[in-house]
Amino acid sequence: MNRWQKYDRIFTGILAGVVIPLVVMTGFYLWKSDGMSAGEFFDRLVISGALTNALSVSVFANVFAFLLFNRLDILRASRGILGTTIVWAILVFIIKFS
Repeated sequence: MNRWQKYDRIFTGILAGVVIPLVVMTGFYLWKSDGMSAGEFFDRLVISGALTNALSVSVFANVFAFLLFNRLDILRASRGILGTTIVWAILVFIIKFS
């Protein structure tokens, strides 16, 4: 058993699949906010129609985690990331087409 096997749980993948896009979106906010509050920033994203683009880029970061988990042979966690990414993608489509 290698040292990564203790992380081979679906919950680990789900947690990573939720946290990684939030961290990327927070980084995007810190990079582009220009002193705005978080609410103002997201209102600006919605008004400009860029919210779905920002969410898509944030969720895309899950691909790297998915590939890393596959490389480390922790496949249950990979399933958790994949499932969470699908849920994020559905959320992006709902926001885009509503």
